[in-house]
Amino acid sequence: MKKDSYFCKPKFKEMSGRYTIPLSGLKEGRHDIDFEIDNKFFEKFEEAEVKEGSLVANIIVNKRSTHSDLVIRISGNVRICCDRCLEMFFHPISCENRLLVKFGKTIEDIDPDIISLPVGEHELDLQQHLYEYIMLALPIKRVHPDDNNGKSTCDPVMLKKLEALIVEEEPEADPRWDELKKLMNDN
Repeated sequence: MKKDSYFCKPKFKEMSGRYTIPLSGLKEGRHDIDFEIDNKFFEKFEEAEVKEGSLVANIIVNKRSTHSDLVIRISGNVRICCDRCLEMFFHPISCENRLLVKFGKTIEDIDPDIISLPVGEHELDLQQHLYEYIMLALPIKRVHPDDNNGKSTCDPVMLKKLEALIVEEEPEADPRWDELKKLMNDN
């Protein structure tokens, strides 16, 4: 048996209510860290659009003497509101982001993908970054997915109400545009 086989991938749980990485305790090299993101995570963000979810954040930390390079992969499902029928549904999320953590004397906010931490800082709190990555992974148009037959899985009662409210009228012609079209056609 190899000497390294006794060591397993560390799983860091929530430390003191935060999703943190103990940077001072990590040796130089690659480290894989997993965080479970559940409903308690989203409760911490009062104005959050997402209140429920079950996700896993896999963070690959490449620690160097002067900086740490993080690759953050998040996958799972979140419960969101459908823009069409207003019913809640679970939507899959999958994203990958990079974050560079530099150590220095001052904290700089030049780039959102680069964090500057004071040299004496021992932990990196990723809670806000994880939340923002999840929110950015949500689609702009949030509707129930279609079923295997290509039909909407939205609430049928709401779809009928929407269909009844659709107004199909031809817009009245504006005489000013007609005059402009005549000028274009004459040239």
